[in-house]
Amino acid sequence: MSETARALIQEPSNTRWVSPVTGFEISQKYRLGKLQVEPGLVSNYTDHLRTFQAEELPLLSKHALYAGGLPGEHRDPFDRLLAAQSLLEGVPLLTADPAFLGFGVQTIW
Repeated sequence: MSETARALIQEPSNTRWVSPVTGFEISQKYRLGKLQVEPGLVSNYTDHLRTFQAEELPLLSKHALYAGGLPGEHRDPFDRLLAAQSLLEGVPLLTADPAFLGFGVQTIW
């Protein structure tokens, strides 16, 4: 994690939004053996969010519809949903993944 991202997360005045899409992606990739995390992260995910003082950003139909209509060839449904939430809610994504730039999402890393 970059120093910039770490500083933003640690700043008490910032709201830490986490999408439920993130929980779904972590759980699925862990189940498939594509992500190595401590087992407690998946089983106690909401506890981790509370410890992190994060709020869940609701995933709404408007996000899903917007995600499905985003232009471009990038097909990852997780990325499309995260991009839609970011764009519609006006919040940047903390990510180093360049795929989001193709959607016009503001990223910070």
